[in-house]
Amino acid sequence: MQKENLFFFSFSSESTFGEAKGTNKRAKCKHFLHSLLQNLVLCETFRTFANMKPAKIFQQYVWLVNTLRQYKRLTLEEINNLWVKNDVIGGSPLNRVSFYRHKDAILNMFGINIDCEQKTYKYFISNPEVINDDSIERWMLSTLTVNTALSDSASLNDRILLETVPAGEEYLQTLILAMKTNRRVVIVYQRFGLESGERTVSPYALKLFHRRWYLLAFTGRHIATFSLDRMHSVELSEETFEMPADFSPQQYFSEYFGVTTDETPLAHVVIRVTGWAPNYIRTLPLHHSQREITHTDEYTEFSFDIRPTDDFIGELMSYGDSLEVMEPSDLRLKICENLKETLNKY
Repeated sequence: MQKENLFFFSFSSESTFGEAKGTNKRAKCKHFLHSLLQNLVLCETFRTFANMKPAKIFQQYVWLVNTLRQYKRLTLEEINNLWVKNDVIGGSPLNRVSFYRHKDAILNMFGINIDCEQKTYKYFISNPEVINDDSIERWMLSTLTVNTALSDSASLNDRILLETVPAGEEYLQTLILAMKTNRRVVIVYQRFGLESGERTVSPYALKLFHRRWYLLAFTGRHIATFSLDRMHSVELSEETFEMPADFSPQQYFSEYFGVTTDETPLAHVVIRVTGWAPNYIRTLPLHHSQREITHTDEYTEFSFDIRPTDDFIGELMSYGDSLEVMEPSDLRLKICENLKETLNKY
């Protein structure tokens, strides 16, 4: 790192004196001192980043994104003032070179584009829709945001309660590598109530649902989902596979809630919710097709175009007497039968 800094400094100094050739000694000295100051600032910046842990750099990316989300539009000076005020890197300012480096890294990592408005020289997020979708970049940003907040609150670790993923996270790295390199994987899998068995599958996608990671994979005959917490081992095989060009995991799950995918027919579902439930469903939609179609002082009705599998039915029933299915009639009847069976147990 020191050799690179010295080479950069030597190159800049020679360039400065070349430009100053033919001027008087005072001009040469002025150019040299200006170049020296620039190089010292840049060298110090490089030294700071070289000694900085990756987690700290990620925290700076998250801070920049969330600051622009909160304030909408800010000049570089305003960003720097908030940067120093929030003590992002020990009170040190954010210089222009570092800002542009962070700006490029944020685009590459999260797909978030920070543009500058030419008239006001204010920076803003020009594609905010990226932050609101279900992409892995959105999930990464959310995860890093939480991690940043928690790492700054170690003294409160007994007062911040989180949900844990039971098991299976140890297989994520191998599965992601297999997906990147189009390698099939050999998994030892045990369904509930059955003996474990070995199978070789082509990993298509990973999905997190209700605190469990699931693998969407092609078995050779059909597409199936496997819960990572029921895997006993995962190994890369030498076999390769080709992801179908017309297959989209998002599209595959688009008509479902959760991970259960079966032949349940697509239906137009209307629910009526009362009490506290409307605000919960309104602020945390159950499905991308959710629409609010009626609102009165007594109730609110939402509609969905969805395949009402057991995952979706279970979610609806979790709202208890605050939710009533209005249509279709066969779904209403099925929930009624489920409630009767539950009542018979008491």
